[in-house]
Amino acid sequence: MDETVKIIIAVLITAIIVTIIAWKSAIAYRIKVVEAKIGSADEKAREIIDEALKTAETKKREALLEAKEESLRTKNELERETKERRAELQRYEKRVLSKEEALDRKTEALEQKETKVSAVEQELKKTKAEIDQFHQKQVQELEKISGLTSEQAKEYLIKTVEDEVKHETAMLIKNLDQKAKDEADKKAKDYVITAIQKCAADHVAETTISVVQLPNDEMKGRIIGREGRNIRTLETMTGVDLIIDDTPEAVILSAFDPVRREVARLALERLIVDGRIHPARIEEMVEKAQKDVEAMMREEGEAATLEVGVHGIHPELVRLLGKMKFRTSYGQNALKHSIEVAILSGLLAGEIGVDVRLAKRAGLLHDIGKSVDHEMEGTHVQIGVDLCKKYKESPVVINSVEAHHGDVEFQSLISCIVQAADTISAARPGARRETLETYTNRLKQLEDIANAFKGVEKSYAIQAGREVRVIVVPDQINDDEMILLARDLSKKIEAELEYPGQIKVNVIRESRVTDYAK
Repeated sequence: MDETVKIIIAVLITAIIVTIIAWKSAIAYRIKVVEAKIGSADEKAREIIDEALKTAETKKREALLEAKEESLRTKNELERETKERRAELQRYEKRVLSKEEALDRKTEALEQKETKVSAVEQELKKTKAEIDQFHQKQVQELEKISGLTSEQAKEYLIKTVEDEVKHETAMLIKNLDQKAKDEADKKAKDYVITAIQKCAADHVAETTISVVQLPNDEMKGRIIGREGRNIRTLETMTGVDLIIDDTPEAVILSAFDPVRREVARLALERLIVDGRIHPARIEEMVEKAQKDVEAMMREEGEAATLEVGVHGIHPELVRLLGKMKFRTSYGQNALKHSIEVAILSGLLAGEIGVDVRLAKRAGLLHDIGKSVDHEMEGTHVQIGVDLCKKYKESPVVINSVEAHHGDVEFQSLISCIVQAADTISAARPGARRETLETYTNRLKQLEDIANAFKGVEKSYAIQAGREVRVIVVPDQINDDEMILLARDLSKKIEAELEYPGQIKVNVIRESRVTDYAK
């Protein structure tokens, strides 16, 4: 056992020694190999360094050569640019010198000219002084010859020029007015004649009385009643005066309100037919007549809208239209007048080429305010405008109602058409009846307006106020001023006077020359 262990230990020791020897041998070999490699690397490094030094030397020489060449090239370019700059500076110097010489020459020439101009100015001053003296002498001679001073002569010239301008202005106004009138008259006549030919309306003058026929004269006593109670009841209920006189078989009803007069007429006629005339029956008949008249007004309004061909009007406006059947203006029935204006407006609108239905509507409603103007405050124009606004009529219709008497400016062509149709309907012979007082007042106002102008000697309103003849003083108004006077007078009449149709202004200037044969 001990031997075996010893052998094993010896073997292990031997193995260890061999291993150490082998390891040292390997390390030595490795060291030799590394040293050999290091030696070869050093040699290669020295070779590379030598090669690099040679290459660097070559590069250095090449760089020096390139630098020298670049420096030489730059130097050449600088020399060339310097030469060019010097040449250019020499040219500029030559040009500047030549310009300075030219300026010197011009300066000398200007100085010479200034000297000459100064001499000429001196001569001109002397000449002007001589001319002024000569002009003054001429003016003095002319003043002696003409007998006028220079101021008087200026005034004469200014007046002459002013007269010439007035003459030319008057002639121009006359020619333009004549041309415009000719063209406007031709077209207006065509439109109006066509419209009037298509509208043939009857004209019946309305009055403020109604006559009720009686079957016999005994009926008068029954109408009066015991102690006049029947007639008092009838007058109280209707607001109408009953005139019972010697007229055979007739009773006259008098009232300014045609509606009340119509109610009284219907009630009285029914009482006469019924035969029972006493206060209770009178009250019953008056109430029934009032309802019938109200229904009649609606029917008349609807008939008017159907006759004209206008639809969609508010029922209250239709009722007020029917009420106009019992309203008159200068004896002309207001409803008939409105229907005629509506028809004429439609015809004129058709001729001109605007909305015919809207024109008819505006024409039919243009006097709607007259139906209630005796019940409300204000003119029939303002009342009509308020009614149209209340019942939502169009702005065109409202403006036509407001402008048909020229109270406001026209806002559409339809407003002008309605005014023209209203004038045509009112101005036709027999359409209206004026009172003597109104007629004479208008003639007097017309003559007063004409007499107010300077230079007017006399004026006469003739042709029922459709023409005014103005006689002027010949010494104060010349032929040119006559034209201006006629124009101004026409404008003033249009602005201040209300009249149907148109008024002709005729200015007359009489020149007389008197001589005697001896």
